[in-house]
Amino acid sequence: MARLLRTTAFKLSLLYFAVFTGLSGFLLVSISRNTDALMTEQVVQTVDAEIEGLADQYARGGARGLVSAIDGRARRPDASLYLFVDFAGNVLAGNIARLPTTVLEEADGGVRRVKYARGEGETEREAVVRTFEVPGGFRLLVGRDLGEQTRFRDILGGALRVWLAVVVVMAVVTWAFVSRRVLKRIDAIAASSRQIMDGNLSQRLPVAGNGDEFDRLAVSLNAMLERIEQLMQNLRDVTDNIAHDLKTPLTRLRTRLETTLHEARGEADLREALEATIEDSEGLIRIFDALLRIARVEAMSPDRGLEPVDVAAIAEELADLYGPVLEDEGGSLRLDLKPVPKALGNRELIAQVLVNLIENALKYARRENGQPLAITVMVSQEKDRILLSVADNGPGIALKDRDRVLDRFVRLEQSRTEPGYGLGLSLVRAIARLHGGTLALQEAGPGLKAQIDLMVAPAVRLGGDAQDGNDRS
Repeated sequence: MARLLRTTAFKLSLLYFAVFTGLSGFLLVSISRNTDALMTEQVVQTVDAEIEGLADQYARGGARGLVSAIDGRARRPDASLYLFVDFAGNVLAGNIARLPTTVLEEADGGVRRVKYARGEGETEREAVVRTFEVPGGFRLLVGRDLGEQTRFRDILGGALRVWLAVVVVMAVVTWAFVSRRVLKRIDAIAASSRQIMDGNLSQRLPVAGNGDEFDRLAVSLNAMLERIEQLMQNLRDVTDNIAHDLKTPLTRLRTRLETTLHEARGEADLREALEATIEDSEGLIRIFDALLRIARVEAMSPDRGLEPVDVAAIAEELADLYGPVLEDEGGSLRLDLKPVPKALGNRELIAQVLVNLIENALKYARRENGQPLAITVMVSQEKDRILLSVADNGPGIALKDRDRVLDRFVRLEQSRTEPGYGLGLSLVRAIARLHGGTLALQEAGPGLKAQIDLMVAPAVRLGGDAQDGNDRS
């Protein structure tokens, strides 16, 4: 019970009950008072009309005429209240048996609420009266019973009590419903959170599927947990891969130094060993440089250093750089540039993407059937995205390996005789994510097509800064 009393559901139900009860009470009290004031005003108007009529009777017939008029009016059904007394307090006419004596003594014509009884044995009731002093020492009281107003107040009071009971029941039902639904969801989230804290990063918060606030919160937190799990897995993979990929060159370096230390026979042997050691050290430095470059790209905010970039111009510059290299190897590099607007990106990083993809094609796409290597750099637009891709006519990558090859230190060439460290595509994927896009490896028929998508720069429209529509090669 103490736990339930501390819950937000209980506090919300209590607040609902207090606010709703206060508003309902204020509304009913306001209606009661205004209605009572209106009915009292109507009663006073009725009394004033009675007084005017009796004043006419007194003017025409004097005291005897007034007594006769009061007797006649007092016998009517639902008659008003009348009392006519002489200077000694003797009742001359009227239909009131019991009345506070002070009422007749204060004959100033003011409106008063008094208790009265029509008969000696009757219960006292409430009325509105006016008392006047009539010439000759007489006093006249005219009033109207307030029984209808009393009954109306009783009805409103009963309605208020029933309403408060209904509000209490509704508050309890609402509290029970909210407590059950909300506490159940919160307990499920807390249980999942404890599993996650215990190390089960694959656990996700439950989603009911009704799209409420808890679902939106759970979806956002699940996306965050997915990213955290992915980063943790990447960290484990990087640690394992570093341990595996660096162990061999470090062991080789240590063995070479030990062999040189024990078997070197002259300066030539020492120089050769030192040069090999320096070469291995430079390879290790390049690995760490590549890892740091990927880490820096992944740590950059999405809008940092992004500006309108002419992707086609970058492709042309790199084609001029790598074209002669392919020609020396008997291949060719072709450009397929569609007219596109400028992209929102980082010029240096986009150039790095093209360098890595072209280097990968040069390294792994050599044809074994003797056909010359052909690499095509393509720039096109699809809806609001600019597509940048590099395709080759090599053996390609098997479908089952296309996701795995994007991880750090993954190399499909098992012998590892080719230069490289398996970090090029990881860097391309990190750059694509920074630009709000993805890296996709597709079938080129034959060969492999690697493609990233970029955002169109704001306020740039096709036709202004776009390239000409001819296919350049």
